[in-house]
Amino acid sequence: MKQAGFPLGILLLFWVSYITDFSLILLIKGGALSGTDSYQSLVNKTFGFPGYLLLSVLQFLYPFIVDPENVFIGRHFIIVLSTVTFTLPLSLYRDIAKLGKISFISTILTVVILGIVMTRAISLGPHIPKMEDAWVFAKPNAIQAVGVMSFAFICHHNCFLVYGSLEEATVAKWSRIIHMSILVSVFICVLFATCGYLTFTGFTQGDLFENYCRSDDLVTFGRFCYGITVILTYPIECFVTREVIANVFFGGTLSSFFHVLITVVIIMIATLVSLLIDCLGIVLELNGVLCAAPLIFIIPSACYLKLSEEPRTHSDKIVSCVMLPIGAVVMIFGFIMAITNPQDCTHGQEMFYCFPDNVSFTNISDSHFQLTTQLSILNISFFQ
Repeated sequence: MKQAGFPLGILLLFWVSYITDFSLILLIKGGALSGTDSYQSLVNKTFGFPGYLLLSVLQFLYPFIVDPENVFIGRHFIIVLSTVTFTLPLSLYRDIAKLGKISFISTILTVVILGIVMTRAISLGPHIPKMEDAWVFAKPNAIQAVGVMSFAFICHHNCFLVYGSLEEATVAKWSRIIHMSILVSVFICVLFATCGYLTFTGFTQGDLFENYCRSDDLVTFGRFCYGITVILTYPIECFVTREVIANVFFGGTLSSFFHVLITVVIIMIATLVSLLIDCLGIVLELNGVLCAAPLIFIIPSACYLKLSEEPRTHSDKIVSCVMLPIGAVVMIFGFIMAITNPQDCTHGQEMFYCFPDNVSFTNISDSHFQLTTQLSILNISFFQ
């Protein structure tokens, strides 16, 4: 919302959710047309080895760097402990269907976190000054917002794994599941984005939890819940990364030894990345524009356009032809903007409104904001 503008951001969320819904169904249709049962094999049959290699890199990178846990107290110790205790054992499962109940728990915790964000929008929001441009329709960084939204919605890299775990899997059944899943997802995303932005407007950080004060016990519980959702979600992503390695280097099948070895290596390197990165904003943007955009917009459309024998006026082909250039624009310009204008992160420092003397109850100008920020920095230094 901060990058795109509040009204445009809401519209973009619905648009990205629609494209996600469409492309997920398009992938399974492409698999049916080509007689393949995985994203990699679909691209390999459609575009040969170069396409297969490119997709493998994208599928490997997206889930591989999706684990930037952000815990402020004893952060490094907690990440290592939780990884060894929970993430690694769960990632060693061979059957993705066994993670169904774990994913359900993660979904419940997401709803709990949403409740906390909504509660603080009511209790905290009125006490935080609003930026002058808080309610403009659109802002110039909208493409960066699309990158983050793409990151939030993408699940294309594991859709064939999930499709294969369904009983009596058909395109019609898959379509119903996707429609319902995306509808619930966009509803949650809109509530999160709206409540978070209404609370902090122009002060919104790349990681929303960095906006809240350390003394807020309810939000601290929310951070804990968020950490648990990451722990419970990452094993599903590890499935995809491991499958890519298995398909590229081991012919699709791993012995028990290599299954354990590759899983441990993946988790170790991903944990190292999460130890070095403490700001979600840049991770979400770069991963969104470099990995999520081609996986959502470009590759499914290209595969379907090449495989389908439907007339050019068919709705699926028309939408696919629109998605391709849009995906290229998001990927190229989103990368440039993410590098030149990354999202802000306070890296665990208290925001100025956490000190009551600095909080104003009226809209503030940029000059007032700069003065207030300088005063808050002095206060932070004093309290430290």
